[in-house]
Amino acid sequence: QVQLVESGGGLVQAGGSLRLSCAASGRTFSRYTIGWFRQGPGKERERVAAISWSTGTTVYADFVEGRFTISRDNAKNTAYLQMNSLKAEDTAVYYCAAALQVPSTITARAYDYWGQGTQVTVSS
Repeated sequence: QVQLVESGGGLVQAGGSLRLSCAASGRTFSRYTIGWFRQGPGKERERVAAISWSTGTTVYADFVEGRFTISRDNAKNTAYLQMNSLKAEDTAVYYCAAALQVPSTITARAYDYWGQGTQVTVSS
């Protein structure tokens, strides 16, 4: 079993940056594909980005538009989401999730473990 804990959220002005972290328990972090998702007020959950367990292949939602970067440090059992040029519409609770040995293109339903989320608020 994997436990995920997000951190790094907060209040930032439009145009600013935040780096979210997703710390995982366990010794098999490297075997998990990690995804970042978000759910804004009154909106459905949507995938932001994902990074695969084997090759580190990354995928991003269209709305990212080159502003965000997902990465992972297997030695630290941690994944990151660097968010630059933040917009008011990026305001949401951000969640990380893990799925064992699957491609980074999988949907949310394929993820086995979820963190509790971290709030990101972007003021305009």
